[in-house]
Amino acid sequence: MSQTVMGRVGSMAGALFSIETKLRDCGLRPTRQRIALAELLFAKGDRHLTVEELHEEAIAADVPVSLATVYNTLHQFTEAGMIRVLAVEGAKTYFDTNVSDHHHFFIEGRNEVLDIPVSNIEIGNLPPAPEGMEISYVDVVIRLREKKS
Repeated sequence: MSQTVMGRVGSMAGALFSIETKLRDCGLRPTRQRIALAELLFAKGDRHLTVEELHEEAIAADVPVSLATVYNTLHQFTEAGMIRVLAVEGAKTYFDTNVSDHHHFFIEGRNEVLDIPVSNIEIGNLPPAPEGMEISYVDVVIRLREKKS
C-alpha cells in the first residue's frame, strides 16, 4: 500500500495527504499497523464502519492485524479527533470518518448508516448543560425501515 491516499479527514476533503503526517499531527506515532488501517479507513471517502468490517478489509488486504488491534486503533483515532463514534444499534458501534457536524439515517435490517447534512435539521430548545459541563455536539439518528406493502 502507498504512504499517501486520496481521501478525506476533517477539512482536507479531496486532498492528497500523507497518512503518516496526519497521524503525527494528531499526536499518534505512525506505526505500520496504524498507517495500514488509516489507509483502508480513509481511502474510500466518508464511511461508517464497525470494528469487524475494518478487520475484514484488513485481512482481505493482507494486513496482519488482530480484531483487538483494530478496536484499539479505532479508539486511538477517535481520541485523536480523526474519526467519530456513532452508537446506533445496541452493542453495534460505527466509526465515522466524517468528523464535520452532521446527522445520520440508520436503515434497520440493512445496518446501513447514511449522512444527513447538519443544515437539513434544526435543533432548538436544548436543556442547559449541568454545572461545569458544555455540550460538545448533538447526534441525531433517524431510523428508517422498508415500507410494508
